[in-house]
Amino acid sequence: MGVYFDSATATPLHPVARQAFLAAVDEGWADPGKLYTQARRARQLLDAAREATAATLAVRPDELHFTAGGADAVRHAVTGTRRARGRRLVVHSAVEHSALIKAAGDDAVSVPVSVTGRVDLDALRVAVNPPEVAMAAVQSANHEVGTVQPVEAAAELCAEAGVPLLVDAAQSIGRMALPTGWSLLAGSARKWGGPAGVGVLAVRKGTRWEPAWEGPVDVPAIVAAAASLRAVVDEAAVESARQSALVDEIRRTVASTVPDVEVVGEPDERLPHIVTFSCLYVDGEVLLHALDRAGFAVSSGSACTADTLLPSHVLAAMGVLTHGNVRVSLHRDVSAEDVRRFLAVLPSVVGSARAEAGVAGL
Repeated sequence: MGVYFDSATATPLHPVARQAFLAAVDEGWADPGKLYTQARRARQLLDAAREATAATLAVRPDELHFTAGGADAVRHAVTGTRRARGRRLVVHSAVEHSALIKAAGDDAVSVPVSVTGRVDLDALRVAVNPPEVAMAAVQSANHEVGTVQPVEAAAELCAEAGVPLLVDAAQSIGRMALPTGWSLLAGSARKWGGPAGVGVLAVRKGTRWEPAWEGPVDVPAIVAAAASLRAVVDEAAVESARQSALVDEIRRTVASTVPDVEVVGEPDERLPHIVTFSCLYVDGEVLLHALDRAGFAVSSGSACTADTLLPSHVLAAMGVLTHGNVRVSLHRDVSAEDVRRFLAVLPSVVGSARAEAGVAGL
């Protein structure tokens, strides 16, 4: 199967999640909203998972809502805030996840970022002040380049303007300390090693927000998500330090062994597991397929999506190369040996791709 280097999209299921799911399947299959015995047992499991997840995220259990995934959590956050506040306009950083940008709509205000991907706080201050603003959104850290955002400073600006702040923390939960000052926080279980189809949305007391509806929930999956979150948080200090050292090695080695390459994003204020670099004279999707044939599954920020046919909006907003881009994102099962084998083959893979494109030697 090769080496999987795309945990920013989905992290392999944590062993604890698998164990918890299997244990909960026999007890948590019933509808927790009913009153009979099987349903009450499912409700007990759901309540316990809620309490455990809330404790890990440092929120109250009644502030925590389970959703059908990370994108669903973001949509609920935006829709519920707009409904409660009677306003539509959303202000967001230009590098938010596409799920947030789609939920915000075409009339949203996009705030520019620096060349490393950090939001412009002066521009944000201006953008959140009009009275028609419903909410602002600034992610905890970027999903493509790993740049950590100044969320606490953004939260202060939003508080001064009386605007609730949504933080998409999908890439941060379970990996680093969460920021403070937010009104709403969204996350995705499959980013921390839980099952797909489970998201979390925390809404602080006092925030004006109305839930759209209460749909059915997958109790065994939620139990697995809660168990894996606790496990990865317990491992985070050691694992994040290990991955950060490997990312440092990738950044140094790529810059020194691959000609005409640009490592993008913040070099220091970044997530521990993501590194992205752009190679001149070659398309990112070509590199993706070539590396896959060599046994390494990576992502490319320049890969076009089927519905937009456009390159990465994140890289475009930063003003860096939107082609020839490779994102490597690590997880607990990636070893130092895996990383070094990748670094050993990368120069020849890039060189061959450039030769096929007729630009060898440039």
